[in-house]
Amino acid sequence: MEKANQRIAAFQETMDHPRPYQGQKRLYTGVDLGTAYTVLAVVDEEGTPVAGAMGFAQVVRDGLVVDYIGAVDILRELKATLEESLGVELLKAGVAYPPGTSPGDQKALHYIAEAVGFDVIAALDEPTAANNVLNIEDGAVIDIGGGTTGTAVIGQGQVVCVADEPTGGTHVSLVIAGAYRLPFAEAEKLKMDSRKHQELLPVIKPVIEKIAGIIRGHIQDHPVDRVYLVGGTSCFTGFETIVAAELQRPVIKPANPFLVTPLGIALAAAKTCSNP
Repeated sequence: MEKANQRIAAFQETMDHPRPYQGQKRLYTGVDLGTAYTVLAVVDEEGTPVAGAMGFAQVVRDGLVVDYIGAVDILRELKATLEESLGVELLKAGVAYPPGTSPGDQKALHYIAEAVGFDVIAALDEPTAANNVLNIEDGAVIDIGGGTTGTAVIGQGQVVCVADEPTGGTHVSLVIAGAYRLPFAEAEKLKMDSRKHQELLPVIKPVIEKIAGIIRGHIQDHPVDRVYLVGGTSCFTGFETIVAAELQRPVIKPANPFLVTPLGIALAAAKTCSNP
């Protein structure tokens, strides 16, 4: 996990302090269209993080694209921002989808990326993409996004099975909105304020317990000793403690779970070209 956290920190640094790209290596972009945020991650052919950008856009619901034009617009904007800061054109990309997504819905992600000029060379499910960063040999990678909770069970370094269910951060925000009588957008902002997490944790605990129940159902037929959490929803302080209590097994969370999947998608694209 130390190596994974170092790579995540390096990616965060590129987002916080963008700079022109001075290298000569080929670049690959990971496109992560989320329920609330779209994130782009750029790595070079050796997997070194080079750049990243994110923007708020509610173009996906429960893992499915519900606003095609809006998705194209936010992706085009983020791509242009990165190309301007890097001083190079971004051509090759990977996309990811929740496990269980139909082939037609997977294709929609291809079309959106292609619409802004990307050549899509990799497509995979989100928790499997996350494991490109974590490099787990045995266990379960759980990607808890805004709309869905996805699981990839890993055995001897290989994906044994994947599963997904539509519960995630949106449900957390809805509970906060109801409890505090806030508009949904304000509840989203409150959820992201780490200073409020201790106060909010008892309010959202039932949702976390429900998510833990989903995870239990996904892994119950497999010898999973450890669970690894990624995705923006799992950033909530104390989230992993409740999940661990429910699952009765160790639950590990990297330094910034939100950035793991987009970075893993970019790494998948880079691997595709290094292993044709």
